[in-house]
Amino acid sequence: MRAGALVAAMIALGPGGVHADAPLRIASLDQCADQYVLALAPRREIVSLSKRALDADSAERALARGVPERRASLETLLAERPTTVVVYWTQDARLPAALTARGVDVVRIDEATDFQGVAADIRKVAASLGRADAGEAIVRRMEAELAASRGAWGGARALYLTPGGFTAGRDTLVGAMLAAAGLASAAAAGGFALVPLEALALEPPKAIVLGFFKDLAGGREHWTIASNGFLQDLARRRAIASLPGRLLSCPDWFAADGAKTLAKARAEPGRP
Repeated sequence: MRAGALVAAMIALGPGGVHADAPLRIASLDQCADQYVLALAPRREIVSLSKRALDADSAERALARGVPERRASLETLLAERPTTVVVYWTQDARLPAALTARGVDVVRIDEATDFQGVAADIRKVAASLGRADAGEAIVRRMEAELAASRGAWGGARALYLTPGGFTAGRDTLVGAMLAAAGLASAAAAGGFALVPLEALALEPPKAIVLGFFKDLAGGREHWTIASNGFLQDLARRRAIASLPGRLLSCPDWFAADGAKTLAKARAEPGRP
């Protein structure tokens, strides 16, 4: 090959030796990244998903069927020859840098504590995958759901509660979800915090939003407060909705589905 032709060939090559105009080879490192990749990328470009892509709390699991699931290790990923890797979190903090050093484009999903942050994540991942139009379609759908949910509960206070006894206040996406449906979080502090059972007994909240209770599997209840008789009775009397993990686990647009679920609960017979 002549020198000029060799230079031209090198310029045409992207990361991993793939031609710049060739389809991407996209890998996802974790369950939250799975949702973005499955919603935005053409199936033919997805080379692998995380080992949790088909779990019950994976919102896009129907789209994951038939796509290879891989352990997030450098050796496994490099064997897939990805051009792009999408990640929200990984147990190996060195992995993203190691992939970048080998010419792989690593796209990080940021922690979103409000829907503006979610929209920014959608647009960033969509742009990196060359799917900006698909990203905007998801943002528009999310914003339409939020608009339809707005103010449904008129500022009523509600306590978000998980089986492990955690609640969510301001500066969390759960708090933004409650606010989108017109609910004010009853949590005293921002972020996530434990709610002592004693506090619930002394001052029971008028409304409760349960999170992840639908995801409890046999044998796991023993380490949660879900088996507590007082809590079970309180939930029966005060819970206005029980949201599954697929609407709560990740900083993504499914949180807007959670707001829509809460807004619809307001219209159910017998609601105050």
